[in-house]
Amino acid sequence: MTPTVEHSLLLFLTVAFVLSQVLYTVTFLVDLYFLSLPVDWVDMEEPIAEPESEWPYIVLFYPVLRELEATMRTTLLSLSKLDYPAQRCRVVAIPNSNDEVTIASLRRLTDEFGFLEILEVPPTSDPSWQIVWDSWNANPKAYWWHHGKRSGVKDLPPKKTRQLIYGLYRVALSLKHEPNLVINYIDADSCPPADHFKGAVIGLRHYDVVQALNVAGNLNATLPASWHAFDHMAWDGHKYPHLSAHGRQPYWVLGKGLFYRVSDLIALGGFHPWITIEDPEIGLRYWANGLRLGILASSLIEEVPKTWLQGITQRKRWICGFFQSLGRPLGHLGLTPWQRFKCWLIFFPCLSLWINTIGLPLGVWALWMYFAQTHVVPVWTLWIAALNLALFTWSLSLLYVNTWRRTRLVFIRWRDRAWYMLRVNPLALMIWWFLWIVPLAIGFRMYLRDEGLAWQRTEKIDANKLLIRKKLGESEKPGLD
Repeated sequence: MTPTVEHSLLLFLTVAFVLSQVLYTVTFLVDLYFLSLPVDWVDMEEPIAEPESEWPYIVLFYPVLRELEATMRTTLLSLSKLDYPAQRCRVVAIPNSNDEVTIASLRRLTDEFGFLEILEVPPTSDPSWQIVWDSWNANPKAYWWHHGKRSGVKDLPPKKTRQLIYGLYRVALSLKHEPNLVINYIDADSCPPADHFKGAVIGLRHYDVVQALNVAGNLNATLPASWHAFDHMAWDGHKYPHLSAHGRQPYWVLGKGLFYRVSDLIALGGFHPWITIEDPEIGLRYWANGLRLGILASSLIEEVPKTWLQGITQRKRWICGFFQSLGRPLGHLGLTPWQRFKCWLIFFPCLSLWINTIGLPLGVWALWMYFAQTHVVPVWTLWIAALNLALFTWSLSLLYVNTWRRTRLVFIRWRDRAWYMLRVNPLALMIWWFLWIVPLAIGFRMYLRDEGLAWQRTEKIDANKLLIRKKLGESEKPGLD
């Protein structure tokens, strides 16, 4: 290698190192911004003075697709313990009408859980969908119906969002006499706490949408499961609540365990059917229309994938949906450039994992050059690296403290909690956050190709059966209180 080429290479590596360190600094500053925002918690100690007849009428939707009967049974067992008047709530499974296996399982489960109802979702060619088309025709907030290449297209993709759309409008029609009608929905494996519905009674007094947090129950099932679960620790249970922010920051919702007033949701056009995941866009639409978010500290227990491949399948859909929500929809919502920037900030902590592709190898190179006493990297750049190391230590320390606390939601024994913390040690997290590059790349490619419309379900294996039954007591019998 000639001196000129070598000099050029060293200059390139130095510039790339400085750039990566600056980007890391920006990432930590974004974290600091989010953690500085206030949290609008729902105060579960607030007394409920209203008579039960005036409590919200809650319909919990249960969208399922080719699910194990055992998984659904575990979830229904947890739902049977909800502390709420039976005459003020319903639990409605909404499978696709052609999902014969799941429907057969649900019908068997109705024998065990008498509160369970089944509303089959027919193809969009069925006349019963006309109520949706009529509502969207009259509502400019349903912008996907009026603008773009899929305007007026009725052949909605047969995934969770389509099921929720059908359930929403059918329930709004059948219960139009209820002035305080609320919907809630969960995933196939979501097991809410007993006071889940009561959180809506209190929270909807002060906020327009109420979101419960999530925690994985199978934290120690496998090493991939431990790392997948840490994503929920880092986001759902740590940074996400700060998006409530007294209404100052755009927000997403988490896609399960949340409560909407039906009147608000229909006024805003319901759910966007052409985005891979519905959670980011509907949250941004709520915020753009001045509706506030409240946070329930109580958490749903769910399961995370046990293998790397299943985790990638799940996360690539998230990434695709994030990109889709932050594209054309922001224009349709009429947001200013500054508001759009704040929307993108939500995605930045995840998107910043791209930096590891250059940041980690260049950091090793710079450290090696420093110890080799080869003064290639300017000293001032090492001060930036030192600042980033301090910020990383601060950020990770806060995250670990919060994670240790949240493990108590799942584990009682100290050694189980300690074993999980050992599995997510700093070196393990660096490896995991580097591997995140794979779903980031695949999800971005899906976005460019306009993919992700089919429901690629994350396979549930009833991983939390023993945990849920232990919490509830195996001898307990089904039946809403």
